[in-house]
Amino acid sequence: MANTLQFIHSYWAYLVLLIVVLATLNALAGFFSKREYGAKDFRISLFALIVVHIQLLIGLILYFVSPLGLQSITTNGMGVVMKDSTLRLYAVEHPFVMILTVVFITIGYSKHKKKLLSSKKFKTLSIFYTIALLLMLSRIPWGQWF
Repeated sequence: MANTLQFIHSYWAYLVLLIVVLATLNALAGFFSKREYGAKDFRISLFALIVVHIQLLIGLILYFVSPLGLQSITTNGMGVVMKDSTLRLYAVEHPFVMILTVVFITIGYSKHKKKLLSSKKFKTLSIFYTIALLLMLSRIPWGQWF
C-alpha cells in the first residue's frame, strides 16, 4: 500500500506544482496588469486549492503508512531523525512545510473571495500563493524527481 501511495503522491505532485505555478503567475499577471477578475481566474485559483488539498490527503495517509514518515521517528527516535538530513526531510521538514503551503493557499483563496475589487482579489492571491509556492519549492525532495 505504501508503494502505491508513494507512486500516486509523487506523480500527483507534478500536477500540483504545475497548477500552483500557473495560479500564482495568473494572480501576479492580473495584479500587475490591473485586469478585471473573471470566472477564469476564479477557476484557476480554485483548481489550485483542490489539487493541493488532494495532495495533502494522500500525503497524510502516506506519512502514517510509509517507513519514511512517522515510523521513522518511532523506530529511530527523534534525535536520530533530526541528525540525518534525509530522514529529517521526509519525516519532519517536508510534511510540516507542505502543510504550511496548504494553509497559505487556503487562507489566500478564502480571503480573496471576500474582496470586492479585482485589484484586491489579485493582490491577496498573489501574496498568499507566492508564499505557498516558495515554501513548496523549498521542500520538494528534488533528488527523487529526477
